[in-house]
Amino acid sequence: MNPKKIWANMAVNDLERTTAFYTQLGFKPNGTPNNALTSFIIGENDFIIHFFLRDALKPGMKGEIADAQTANEIICTLSAGSKDEVDAWSKEVEPAGGKIVSPPEAFGAGYYGFVFADPDGHRFNVFYMEGL
Repeated sequence: MNPKKIWANMAVNDLERTTAFYTQLGFKPNGTPNNALTSFIIGENDFIIHFFLRDALKPGMKGEIADAQTANEIICTLSAGSKDEVDAWSKEVEPAGGKIVSPPEAFGAGYYGFVFADPDGHRFNVFYMEGL
């Protein structure tokens, strides 16, 4: 297999809240939100995350969608350029409406990061690794 592109589809409960959250964090919109989804382009390789209203996404999932507020579904890692950048991100999450799951911390040799959840509970790890 040789896919042309990969993207993520995540379920949310409130498109306006999701759009406001990711816009406030500085993510680049991918088109104009509509009545079923809002979408963002992330990072240098233009990874796309579509945030669909739960009821719009469910038929395509062919099964139940995990409640990200109560169970871990996936963690997306956002690469930071420095420890200072990690710290700066950590200060932006809560004012935008997210939740810090674990504060910035050093772990292992040369690793530094924190975990946050968006308003729907989707988890992200903002991560800096020396030499990366």
